[in-house]
Amino acid sequence: MNADADKVLPGKYCNSLTDYSRFVTREVFIGDVPMGGNNPIRIQSMTTTDTMDTIGTVEQTIRMVNAGCEYVRITAPSIKEANNLAEIKKQLRMRGCNVPLVADIHFTPNAAEVAARIVEKVRVNPGNYADKKKFDQIDYTDAQYQNELDRIYQKFAPLVAVCKEYGTAMRIGTNHGSLSDRIMSRYGDTPQGMVESAMEFMRMCEQLNYYNLVVSMKSSNPQVMVQAYRLLVETMVAEGMNYPLHLGVTEAGDGEDGRIKSAVGIGTLLEDGLGDTVRVSLTEEPEAEAPVAIALVNRYSERSQKSKVKSQNPSADFGLKTSDLYSPYEYKKRETYEANAFIGGHMVPRVVVDLEHANLKDPAVLGAAGYIYSPLLDKYNMGEQSVDFVFLGDSLPSFNMPGNLRQLYNYKTWQTLANKTLCHPLFTLDEYIAADTDRSSALNLVRITHADLDTDAFGAIPLDASLVFVLETTQLHGMADQRSFFLKMLEMELDVPVIVKRSYDLSQKSKVRSQNETSDLELQTTDLQLFASTDLGALLVDGFGDGIWIDAPQLPADVITSTAFGILQATRSRISKTEYISCPSCGRTLFDLMVTTQMIRSRTSHLKGLKIGIMGCIVNGPGEMADADYGYVGSGPDKITLYRGKEVVKKNVNTDKALDELIGIIKNDGNWIDPVE
Repeated sequence: MNADADKVLPGKYCNSLTDYSRFVTREVFIGDVPMGGNNPIRIQSMTTTDTMDTIGTVEQTIRMVNAGCEYVRITAPSIKEANNLAEIKKQLRMRGCNVPLVADIHFTPNAAEVAARIVEKVRVNPGNYADKKKFDQIDYTDAQYQNELDRIYQKFAPLVAVCKEYGTAMRIGTNHGSLSDRIMSRYGDTPQGMVESAMEFMRMCEQLNYYNLVVSMKSSNPQVMVQAYRLLVETMVAEGMNYPLHLGVTEAGDGEDGRIKSAVGIGTLLEDGLGDTVRVSLTEEPEAEAPVAIALVNRYSERSQKSKVKSQNPSADFGLKTSDLYSPYEYKKRETYEANAFIGGHMVPRVVVDLEHANLKDPAVLGAAGYIYSPLLDKYNMGEQSVDFVFLGDSLPSFNMPGNLRQLYNYKTWQTLANKTLCHPLFTLDEYIAADTDRSSALNLVRITHADLDTDAFGAIPLDASLVFVLETTQLHGMADQRSFFLKMLEMELDVPVIVKRSYDLSQKSKVRSQNETSDLELQTTDLQLFASTDLGALLVDGFGDGIWIDAPQLPADVITSTAFGILQATRSRISKTEYISCPSCGRTLFDLMVTTQMIRSRTSHLKGLKIGIMGCIVNGPGEMADADYGYVGSGPDKITLYRGKEVVKKNVNTDKALDELIGIIKNDGNWIDPVE
């Protein structure tokens, strides 16, 4: 981490922390589809076919474009594939598909120089374009480090010359998992190292008077990804740069996990006003990615038109005192007191689920909240994703609740309860102030909005040690309002725990996805995953929030429960399941990623807290293992290399034996438990 990062005023990476304002960047042309400036946020994805399969790649590209892709990336691992990009482009143009193509380059400068003469954009990874990765720690002198930069310049300059000649754009695509040994030796495995890796190449481009650049800071950890992009913008601004940003969480996975993890990272930055193009990386067919990206971006389309703001002068919009307590470039949980030995302090964030309108005559209804009722034993079994509070409003259950599940009632109904054990009142602000002789000594939850902080009523609130705020907003884009509440709390030095509540009306069908192929329930579930992950994840990655409460009347409670725990998992706030860091596949992939990921999940999903990386090839495999406990990486046709962290444990294992071997390694390390039947 940059030693001076905590001295940087929050807000220097964006126009405002409390009002949405898009950070306007330099306009860059990629074919005839420009990005940056005041252009819409663009959508892109990447093919998974073998680049030498011309027809297969063309067909897949067309499906991706029909799904909403505005740029399509294709891997070019060698000169052979780079040359075939010309035939792919020719076939696409013959079929009326004019989408700009992007060549994905790793390790092969000569392939990049060929591709740059053919396609509209090349992506280079500064971690492996001219560097090698052996996980060596090298103590460079400044002179030795400069010599390495001079060597890289000599390898990189020819590509820049080709791009200038052919009008080809370039993405400097840093990946957290493939930082070079040189960067790792000087900066470590940090957001600052990611930023410096890109900035070195960007400075070289500017020395060569080449400015047709896009930049990205990808990581499979949304927290690291967000910090790196913010630090990149702050660094660019300090050096007079404002290049467009390509947003993405790499190796996000599939299904619910992939969507939630992507939305936490991408959505947080979109809320900051950052981002000019988006790719959602899912271990699914590539045409499934664009609709997810579009759903994320569409929340900001109308707002973007109202925010044509100069990009070179972002400013903090609150005082120095807050900057001393909060840094957007590193994670630090907001310090709060621990209320009732249950919430706040060092406790994990709590989860609230609304069951007010559920069938409270049937104990099985709690299954949606993670409590499975056994009629035979007349007892409940807790799952790994068991909520901490159920909100019952004014409804009273006709059965006994589990002994560790806390019930939350509206204050007036709570007053009528004979047995208040594990039952807590939910007050309005006025009710709490007036109820000075009738407050629960256990836990009192008080509804509040960001606007209440400036009222006389808030000034009169008794700050008891049993007090917990429930921070609500009625705004569609209320994250900035809620963030301003936390910033004000920091300035006021209030250490009251806060549960963040968001309510969603998902009754409107999405306009960007096929209504014929997907049910309303599936569409609404995806929308909830994306929107709640953005709104709540953007706060949690900065350490704001001691609990979350998602209200979505159109959806079943089990969907809401799963989404809430998924958000906490993605933000690394509370771990409740196995995490899979699986890449989205490309032409380099050496096995069927979707099938393999499901196969590994089927035998390891009970290993709570374990992180397993599943990589199709070596490009980001070893490096991305830095964020995984174990790795399963393609190393050749029908061959797998197994990792423990960054360490190779077994090489070239036959595919049909690789999963058993991986499980054997986990068992030998003492990290295996048998699944419950």
